[in-house]
Amino acid sequence: MRFKGLDLNLLVAFSVLMETRSVSRAAEQLNLSQPAMSAALGRLRDYFGDDLLVLQGKRMFPTPYAESLVPMVQDTLRRIDALITTSTSFDPATSQRVFRLIASDYITAAIIAPLSRRLAHVAPGIRLEAVLPSDGSADLIAQGAFDLLITPEEFINPGQPAELLFEERHVIVGWSGNPVFKRTVTLEDMLEAGHVGIQMGNQRTSAFADSIMEKLGHFRRMEMTASSFTVIPWLVIETNRLALMHERLARVMAEMFPLAIAPIPFEFPAMREMMQFNHARSADEGLAWLRGELRGNGALS
Repeated sequence: MRFKGLDLNLLVAFSVLMETRSVSRAAEQLNLSQPAMSAALGRLRDYFGDDLLVLQGKRMFPTPYAESLVPMVQDTLRRIDALITTSTSFDPATSQRVFRLIASDYITAAIIAPLSRRLAHVAPGIRLEAVLPSDGSADLIAQGAFDLLITPEEFINPGQPAELLFEERHVIVGWSGNPVFKRTVTLEDMLEAGHVGIQMGNQRTSAFADSIMEKLGHFRRMEMTASSFTVIPWLVIETNRLALMHERLARVMAEMFPLAIAPIPFEFPAMREMMQFNHARSADEGLAWLRGELRGNGALS
């Protein structure tokens, strides 16, 4: 399809070329041959009258003009995507749509996994792709590269719409053979025990519960740290270590591992887990349906 002489498919090629800065990697990402990708770059250069990508040493770099086009092209592609996804009525029973989500392993294990089992029956053609959060997750939503980001409230981008998925309580978990669980777990018990903590991303950011403990002045002896919530059972079983875990995940894990669960023995704030999406997807019936399914699956009895 052409618009004012431009093959609109070339906009997709331009976006991927700017992202990868490599003809071969762009070709691989778009499932094209390298000669076809080189031809697409040549047509883009002819249309815009600019080199767009120039070779310096062994690497390619965008020209200043190409850099100026990037936000406009990305915005155009987001709007086209929104037009396509909202132009017809969404029927989950027949839809073949792929939803791309950014979510922690905690959300994937506690919410997305059971939802995927339900979708196998009510929406068998729908596919979910989930990736772990990174330091640039909010930017990926702003760019329209993903459909939904599920994250604690403090990590959302205030420039994009977000809504509450649920409020999450935290609990103490440990090995069911740990004698501390034979009685009511106290703050003194917590501070005397060794702990497993979670640090995430390249910045080694402490998880919500661990950061709250520090803010409250309750400093614990960290014997282990990990980047994944779902490895906690392996790090506490057959030890006297404790960990703070989301209640939803703790319930799932306790069905599979010899874990004990106890309440935190003092007032502890709830974590607000949010769903964020690009403003261009606000009228997307499919995404609204998925958010509703996630809310229903996240209900805590």
